[in-house]
Amino acid sequence: MFRRIKTTLDMIKFEHTVFALPFAFMGAFLAQRGIPDWDKLLWILIAMISARSVAMAFNRLVDMKIDARNPRTRERALPSGKVSPVWVCWFIIFWAVVFVFSSYNLNRLVFCLSPVALAIVMAYSYAKRFTWFTHIFLGIADGIAPLAGWLAIKPVFEATPFWLFAGVAFWVTGFDILYGCLDYDFDRKEGIYSIPARFGIKNALYISIFFHILTIICFFSVGVVARLTPVYFYGMVFITLLLVGEHFIIKPHDFSRINMAFFTINGFIGIAMFFLVALPVIP
Repeated sequence: MFRRIKTTLDMIKFEHTVFALPFAFMGAFLAQRGIPDWDKLLWILIAMISARSVAMAFNRLVDMKIDARNPRTRERALPSGKVSPVWVCWFIIFWAVVFVFSSYNLNRLVFCLSPVALAIVMAYSYAKRFTWFTHIFLGIADGIAPLAGWLAIKPVFEATPFWLFAGVAFWVTGFDILYGCLDYDFDRKEGIYSIPARFGIKNALYISIFFHILTIICFFSVGVVARLTPVYFYGMVFITLLLVGEHFIIKPHDFSRINMAFFTINGFIGIAMFFLVALPVIP
């Protein structure tokens, strides 16, 4: 049992929750204009972990046959037989129940929207089968995090969380395009839809830059609309430089440093963004 749990957590890259979790807390801190109650933060944490676990496990389950044909992914837990599809189905059901329960403990609006959130994060898994907008689907799924964090504290729709939602959506879209370049040859061979497969690697890199420009615009707009202190805007200059550096270390014919760009830099951006938001709003 413990071996299968560990294998499943490795399969869904549990540690990569760091990408979305800081933004959920950002939404909560902005809604509170300070530190939210600890019980609220706990339920937001559980909701984020459970939602991402459902999304990633479902994605691995749906893509099992595709992963088995891809040299880069054929050793993943499902195609290699380390865990069974039945086990993964129960894993998904368990975390879906945890997500709905955690949403119930936040507020009524979040609870009512919880099935919608699950549908969105699971629908992404099918996008690559019919549209090269698949990267944008992923961006939207991750962009829900700050919007949900805001609604968990303040169940009212306002401009601030939507700017944050858009910023995260464009950010994730941009770096997912970069990561999608690794499967360029396989996607074209298998007829899988992606921006690199549709427009070529060089053009995909330019499109990724475009989305990250939109990211910076949205993140700066968060500071303006939320009336954050200059600390936030100074920090955003640093975030901008990190995104620029991310594109400098990736070349059309050299993706050897993609893990540095995808995991290290983007993980740091998520954490840094949280502190840039949290520090100006803490009394």
